[in-house]
Amino acid sequence: YGAPLYYNHMIMKKTLSILVAALICAVTFAQKPDPNFHIYLCIGQSNMEAGARPAEQDMGFNDPRFSFVAAVDMPKLDRKMGEWYTAVPPICREGNNMGPVDFFGRKMIEVLPENIRIGVINVSVAGAKIELWDKVDYKEYIDNERDWMKAIVEQYGGNPYARLVEMAKIAQKDGVIKGILVHQGESNTGDPMWPRQLKKVYDNILRDLDLQGEVIPLLVGEVVNSDRGGTCAGHNEVIARVPSVIPT
Repeated sequence: YGAPLYYNHMIMKKTLSILVAALICAVTFAQKPDPNFHIYLCIGQSNMEAGARPAEQDMGFNDPRFSFVAAVDMPKLDRKMGEWYTAVPPICREGNNMGPVDFFGRKMIEVLPENIRIGVINVSVAGAKIELWDKVDYKEYIDNERDWMKAIVEQYGGNPYARLVEMAKIAQKDGVIKGILVHQGESNTGDPMWPRQLKKVYDNILRDLDLQGEVIPLLVGEVVNSDRGGTCAGHNEVIARVPSVIPT
């Protein structure tokens, strides 16, 4: 009389073990980052924030292959910090428009195979020096800056660098970080220490996100040239020295 109960118990136990194993595999698979989802981290000042109003040919973009993680809440657009959205401007903060990050992402999905998606995180602050992204000394810098800049920084929890890393860790659950974009320098024009300050920021990002510099390039944009009326054009000579301290 006891045998059927024993066998039923064994069958149930074996079935439960199979279900648990399948669940673990499913969860592991679901959490694995997609290698075809390429993510780029972006920092800079006003140009990187994006102040250009979209031209007629730039309107109507809505391609899910290019997306972004909102680094701040955007209540007017029903966007929440830390979540992915299709990269319809603005992708930095409410009140911004289009900029280099928009055109970078759109160009990437144009030239890459269709199975590759692009994701970006843009943490930029108008008028800010590179010192704002210093992991240790950022507060000393911003405490002595103008109130309007402090208000922008406050949207990033008072620490843009920490917010960038926080959002990047969220993004790493879904994709693979492939590079870092920088468009900053006007506020550091002519500073010979700028390349080394930038290297410090770059090295900290690599360390905090467990990335390898050999495969994570740093893409640095130049400022407007003198022949186009750029008042900070002299900084391009400083930018040109970046490869001497950051080979990638």
